[in-house]
Amino acid sequence: MNKIKLTKKDIYQGNLILVNSKNLLKEQDEVKDLEPFNYEFPNILLNKEANEHLQDALKEIEAYSKIVPVSGYRSLKEQQDLFNTSLKENGREFTYSYVALPNASEHQTGLAIDLGLNQDNIDFIRPSFPYEGICQEFREIAPKYGFVERYLKVKQNITLIDAEEWHFRYVGYPHSEIMVANDFCLEEYIAFLKKGPFNYKDYEITYLPYKKDNIEVEIDETTRISGNNQDGFIITKKVK
Repeated sequence: MNKIKLTKKDIYQGNLILVNSKNLLKEQDEVKDLEPFNYEFPNILLNKEANEHLQDALKEIEAYSKIVPVSGYRSLKEQQDLFNTSLKENGREFTYSYVALPNASEHQTGLAIDLGLNQDNIDFIRPSFPYEGICQEFREIAPKYGFVERYLKVKQNITLIDAEEWHFRYVGYPHSEIMVANDFCLEEYIAFLKKGPFNYKDYEITYLPYKKDNIEVEIDETTRISGNNQDGFIITKKVK
């Protein structure tokens, strides 16, 4: 066992950070560990770990020529420009429904990807990703690879974002599977985790509230720690 120290800054980093209009991204260092989706889409970037799992998912269902990435990581400036452009071109109602405010966008984390069905005309803001065919195949296996469909119509009153069939968020396994099995959106899951430690399959998941800097945590090679972008940390460990 090794020990690491956690600080307040660590609350705002990790696969499980909750980013929305009530939990804005804090001032961050440059986002690291980004890589291109692939050589065909060198300008669409994604967190390296997330991208590795996404590629595995697409490979499993042989979807490379059928599903394409539409939007990945965006800088604060890119998100601001997208928001302002949409306001001018699409109006306030559309923009506030489908384009997140700057620092309220998951795309700024590198953990979100918009996917589209490969076709001649793809809408950058609302790409088609129907609940059938190859798109539905991806949707069904996504939790196995750490991804969840982030914005569902039935959760709109919680997420405050209209349904986005194309937007997938990497939270990592087993959290993705737990969320889908329990019909949790990320807001609900983060709240659920605060109720206490629990086990899922061969994983132990614990919430650790932030009380002071330099909290010492024992870890092994299976331990994963993420902030929640609110008030603490989620510790995921394999139980041997």
